[in-house]
Amino acid sequence: MIGIIADDVTGGTDVAVACRRQGLRTGIVFGEPHAHAIDPAWDVAVVALKTRTIPAADAVAQSLTAAKALQAQGADQLYLKYCSTFDSTVDGNIGPVLEALASLVGAGRVVTTPSSPEHGRTVSDGQLFVNGVPLAESPMRDHPLTPMRDSDLVRLLDRQLPAPSSRVLPLDLVRGGSDGLRAAIADPQHDARYVFPDAVTDDDLLTIARAALDAPLLAGAAGLAGALARALVESRPSAEHPTPPADGSGRTIVLAGSCSRRTLEQIDAMADAGRPMHRLDALASQDPAVLAAEALAWYDALDPAAPAPLIYASLPPEQLHAVQERLGIEQSAAILEDAISQVAHGVRDRGVTRFLTAGGETSGAVIAALDVRAGEIGAEAARGVPWIHGDDGTRFLLKSGNFGDPDLLVRASEESTS
Repeated sequence: MIGIIADDVTGGTDVAVACRRQGLRTGIVFGEPHAHAIDPAWDVAVVALKTRTIPAADAVAQSLTAAKALQAQGADQLYLKYCSTFDSTVDGNIGPVLEALASLVGAGRVVTTPSSPEHGRTVSDGQLFVNGVPLAESPMRDHPLTPMRDSDLVRLLDRQLPAPSSRVLPLDLVRGGSDGLRAAIADPQHDARYVFPDAVTDDDLLTIARAALDAPLLAGAAGLAGALARALVESRPSAEHPTPPADGSGRTIVLAGSCSRRTLEQIDAMADAGRPMHRLDALASQDPAVLAAEALAWYDALDPAAPAPLIYASLPPEQLHAVQERLGIEQSAAILEDAISQVAHGVRDRGVTRFLTAGGETSGAVIAALDVRAGEIGAEAARGVPWIHGDDGTRFLLKSGNFGDPDLLVRASEESTS
């Protein structure tokens, strides 16, 4: 079993489907796993935490608990999944969690890369690019929680480590083949614990995965994890596991909290399609219970035959900044996250069984509110956005803010959850 620890919910679904796509039976557990949450029959078990921006000590503790639970259920290789834009603060939490996991498994060297070409993330000369633009010049520069003002991966990671301990492996070395790359990774002349191989294409990632196939710990975005799954399938006979059966029945709702450009486009598409829409306005009330009650009253007044409605807190940049200036970044986020949680709980009580969520924090809040513990990965509604079949009969589509084409929410809220 490959045991994957993801630092947020949508990152967990993204990496899970990257492995499922290679024919591996993949399950996901939300939050710190209890004894029986991880099915030992899974080829890949993903534990989706919510540790990206919490205090580093808490992130380390939760990640170690997840790692030990995965090992107890048969995981002989661990993978730390972080965001493909290396989302983190100056202090962590990528570095501190990596250090703890490396010590746990006794890893002398750890191969890591945020490269995920299918998502437009590439690494060249140790610099991270987002759709061809250096990370520090991309929209991530102004992220409200984790502004990324540097594109150099070595600098970004070394700031989070007790002492500098990372280096770059150039693209020409990667393209020389997995044997040479494996030797370079293990080269005793270098004492850096973490190595960032350049990767511009999926073939580059596959070379890296083959070179590190037997490593006890790897880290990166979904790109390297998917390549690792492919390399594993290549290395041993493996039967294709069936996708969970289709189940398109049940009432559906769309809940959005992400303020990313793509999510805003998807909300516009919902409006263009004439979908019922209600916005949670933190300036109108700072009481999450009031906001949720208003949203649920609006929902109750809808025609039961109406198409899937949208309840959202997403705002374009200028409106978002106005809210944050008045209420504060953390306070405004907490109000809306709590309100969405209460809405999710309320609509489930009203018979909703299919939930589409936009945004990592939003998805985490919904999963927590509904006390969803685990599920198996089904088919993708968009690249990297799978349906999750909960063991209680619910179905979830947990979308990272930047993922999916503009009509994803419209289309997915109408289609089968296969």
